[in-house]
Amino acid sequence: MSTPITIEDIYKLFERSQQENDRRAAEADRRAAEAKAEADRRAVEADRRFQDLELVLAQSRQEAEAFRQETERIEAETRARAQASIDEIQKMVGRLTDCWGLFVESLVRAAALDLFQERGLSVHEVFPRGMRGSREGLEMQVDVFVVDDDRTEAIAIEVKSHLTQEYVDDFLSKLPNFKTLFPAYRGYTIYGGVAGIDIDQGVDRYAYKQGLFVLRQSGNLVEIANDDRFRPKAW
Repeated sequence: MSTPITIEDIYKLFERSQQENDRRAAEADRRAAEAKAEADRRAVEADRRFQDLELVLAQSRQEAEAFRQETERIEAETRARAQASIDEIQKMVGRLTDCWGLFVESLVRAAALDLFQERGLSVHEVFPRGMRGSREGLEMQVDVFVVDDDRTEAIAIEVKSHLTQEYVDDFLSKLPNFKTLFPAYRGYTIYGGVAGIDIDQGVDRYAYKQGLFVLRQSGNLVEIANDDRFRPKAW
């Protein structure tokens, strides 16, 4: 026969059950505490790493800004130096162009009398320097001006080191205003001429057809390119 269960046995069973529950609860609390501690540790580690990352990012931003500023400074200095070099080169080119232009004018001026006298024009005087006129809103500069003693004929010459059609057209547009700008020569027959050391292809023929004398370099001298059939236009 089985041993009968007493009240004491039941109490002991409840006691053991309670002890097991208490042990499990304590174990659960311990594990929860460990989990919380680990979570707190990880949170602290994450905060530290985040702070380290922010520090790295801040340093990177500072370095990037410093690099940008240095790059802009170098670029500004480079642009300034380049512009200064360009300005100096342009000044040098300008001075050389001016000197070359004066040389070409001198060359044409020195040859003009003989050349036009050989063409049958009774010119005997070349103005030592070019002349400029400004009147009634009009302006004109004549580089070389050749006149005769009888005060009947004169030749206004435009001189360019590099003669282009644009220069020829500009000179042609001003010739009709010559006597308005230089009224002392209203009684003269005014002829026009263009001169150049370097003449664009076809420009000499173009000027010829417009009634202009064309003076060009020939070796170390200057010659009139117009043939004997040429008849100058009078203004």
